[in-house]
Amino acid sequence: MLPNTRLFRLAYGTILLLLIIFLVAKVSFLFRPIATMFNILIVPFMLAGFFYYLLRPIVNYLTARKMNRFVAVLFIYLLLGAFLAIFFMSVWPALVAQIELFAEEAPQLIDGFREQMLHLQHNKMIASFTAPESDLTAQISEYVGRLVNSASAYLNNVIQVVTGFVIAVTTAPFILYYMLKEGDTLPHYLLGAVPRRYRPDGVRALREIDAALSGFILGRMIITFLLGVMMYIGFLIIGLPYALLVTVIATVLNLIPYLGPILGAIPCVLVAFTASPTMAFWSLVVTVAAQQIEGNLLSPLIYGKRMDVHPLTTILLLLVAGEIAGILGIILCIPFYMIIKIIIVHLYDLFLAEKVEELVE
Repeated sequence: MLPNTRLFRLAYGTILLLLIIFLVAKVSFLFRPIATMFNILIVPFMLAGFFYYLLRPIVNYLTARKMNRFVAVLFIYLLLGAFLAIFFMSVWPALVAQIELFAEEAPQLIDGFREQMLHLQHNKMIASFTAPESDLTAQISEYVGRLVNSASAYLNNVIQVVTGFVIAVTTAPFILYYMLKEGDTLPHYLLGAVPRRYRPDGVRALREIDAALSGFILGRMIITFLLGVMMYIGFLIIGLPYALLVTVIATVLNLIPYLGPILGAIPCVLVAFTASPTMAFWSLVVTVAAQQIEGNLLSPLIYGKRMDVHPLTTILLLLVAGEIAGILGIILCIPFYMIIKIIIVHLYDLFLAEKVEELVE
């Protein structure tokens, strides 16, 4: 008869888990249709969930004023359609024009960057820190040249990419409609799978998850929008070339927590440097000033203490998720981590806290 000690039970469980993982790996082809379906649906559901948390406060406000929920959702859709129409009639043409101009002038930008690097190399102060035979200028110019060519090639196809993306997510508005109209009933369906004795804990966990996601998504979008407005105004004041284009790029990159501000500053400074080092300096001043206002004033005011994720944890999550799932992983890793963290904390409180205390005592 096999021993029934805790160590052997743990060993049996570990062996059984490894055996299950091995067998699943052997029949992985059975899960390919599920993986394909997941890849197709993840983007529409992600967009629908994103806009759900953005628009739900408005819907709740209207329904609290005695407006029918269906009418409130329809009114929100009309407002969203009007906003998109204004965007595509006013902002989009200017953005497309700057994209086309950037693609056409990419060779001149590279030449301008090389010229500025040569001027810096002949500066007495800069020359004192580099050897006369140094090929740093050539290496940096070559790297920037490849970067600009890649960016211009990508931007040339941006309209086709956007068109394909729009076609791929045409189902998102329909998903969003049902989420806004019947989103309050979703917790009841989820709690139906939870044993009755644990349902109060399930309700608390779902409320915490909902509050965490709502605070993160809503706060992140408000902060990023205000940051983009500040940067665009600053770039217009200093006369930065392609101000709208670099602002959009920097704003999108700033959606990435912690690493985003650094990544967003790079294209601004590079484009400014093709004009002059002075322009690069002032573009860096504008970027840093806007980020300091965002980090020290707006984030504490909007987030408060809801963003309870350590910066080191965030960076590790971004690196791992980016390696595993690319840009989609970078976008989803923080919300996913917040959900998993809340679930683990509640499971620990339910099943393990008392046992750990007994072992410690």
